[in-house]
Amino acid sequence: MEEFNKQEQRIAEILGVDSLAVTLKSLTLYRDHLRKNLDIPCIMTGIEGFSWKEKYVVGYDDKTENEVLQKKEPSYTDIYELKRFEDLIDEVDGITVKVKRVNDNQRFILDLVSLKAVDESSKNYTLLDDYSAWFVNY
Repeated sequence: MEEFNKQEQRIAEILGVDSLAVTLKSLTLYRDHLRKNLDIPCIMTGIEGFSWKEKYVVGYDDKTENEVLQKKEPSYTDIYELKRFEDLIDEVDGITVKVKRVNDNQRFILDLVSLKAVDESSKNYTLLDDYSAWFVNY
């Protein structure tokens, strides 16, 4: 519970408002904060399966098709380098970022809420974890 309160306090300091509700204004404030405070390079990976992969995770479709798509599509198990924040944000997908997959240099635009920093002891990990917790819960 104490960790939750610390996290909520960090989020409130970023937003500088009484309400922690996810709005276009609060998303813009959060994106600007992350732009200024994330250490670059920021190496990230997925938190959980991306939507295109769901049917393969539950064994619904062809494994060969999955292997072909995994070469073209991003996977939550891949390692990415943050390239930039996208300007478009919305209350459904939140902040989006352009990333480069490390193993083949392919670039993707992904929802930031689906990503976490690889180094769990880094400042980046805390910043991204706080964002994801805020976006999902408020």
